[in-house]
Amino acid sequence: MPQKGLSMRKVREILRLRLGVGLSSRQVAKSCKVSSSTVLEYEKRAREAGLSWPLPEDMDDASLERLVRAQLEVFKENRPLPEVAYLVQEMKRPHVTLHLLWLEYKAANPDGYQYTQFCRYYNQEKKKLDVVLRQEHRAGEKLFTDYAGDMLEIVNSRTGELTAVYIFVAVLGASNYTYAEATADLSLPSWISSHIRAFEFFGGATEIVVPDNTKCAIIKPDRYEPDLNPAFAGMAAHYSTAVIPARVRRPRDKAPVEAGVLLVERWILAALRNRRFFSVAEVNAAIAELLETLNARKFKKLSTTRLELFERLDKPALRPLPPRRYEFLEWKTAKVGIDYHILAAKHFYSVPY
Repeated sequence: MPQKGLSMRKVREILRLRLGVGLSSRQVAKSCKVSSSTVLEYEKRAREAGLSWPLPEDMDDASLERLVRAQLEVFKENRPLPEVAYLVQEMKRPHVTLHLLWLEYKAANPDGYQYTQFCRYYNQEKKKLDVVLRQEHRAGEKLFTDYAGDMLEIVNSRTGELTAVYIFVAVLGASNYTYAEATADLSLPSWISSHIRAFEFFGGATEIVVPDNTKCAIIKPDRYEPDLNPAFAGMAAHYSTAVIPARVRRPRDKAPVEAGVLLVERWILAALRNRRFFSVAEVNAAIAELLETLNARKFKKLSTTRLELFERLDKPALRPLPPRRYEFLEWKTAKVGIDYHILAAKHFYSVPY
């Protein structure tokens, strides 16, 4: 697309050098301090308007501008714009580049935008989409996990006592496809079991898991070398994934799950606020029903859903699950007593003399 607001004096100079003198587009571009594509475009507009050099003596700047702008409107109508929402989705696929998408666009539209303007238009229009989409997450690359701040309660049918249950949330980076479930506690076995059920819900494992720095899974939070719980690290190895915890007090590191937690709290937990549950299984059955509706709901600024993006982007790129489920193993450092015994799970075990 040519520069907007180009003065008619400069347009006349472009036409004089190009049509009158016969210089190349590159030479004219250097002389007039514009791009060569701008030179060619104004030449094309002038020829389509029936102009040649010298221009008619009675043609003032206003008349020239009307002719040039009229051809510009025709040019805009005939030149198709790339669909930015489609480009954003395709850029999440493995190995897809903007240059490849431009080549496909030019193959379908030979008179379409050149690569520089194609990239400029893509970047400008992408800013108008959801903030989440500004982060480049490849399909099947990352799974973000965290606990929601809000909780639900279950009722003891005998005593009427209320017990809080915690909500685990997992969100895929490329499609924002969301999984949620209730757990009775925040222990390491519950944390690991939730990840296993999330992988089974998605039908595969991602390359990377980005968890919050929950105490049960991250022994020592660190920006460069976080110390993972051996059991959590073993689960990741079993599913051929890597664990890269979010940095402490850096919510942008796990922005998709932050947004996913907010959606779960608004569309699931708020909807269940007046219901009475008597077991964690009942809570999860209700969550699963509303979760299906959440993933099938269209985005506000995109004409698609999380489920459709998951089927198109993340699902084909996920790593297959292993034949067997991960079996929880708890690692513990035990001190040998003076009687040559160690204590594990409230039992004493002897050690070799």
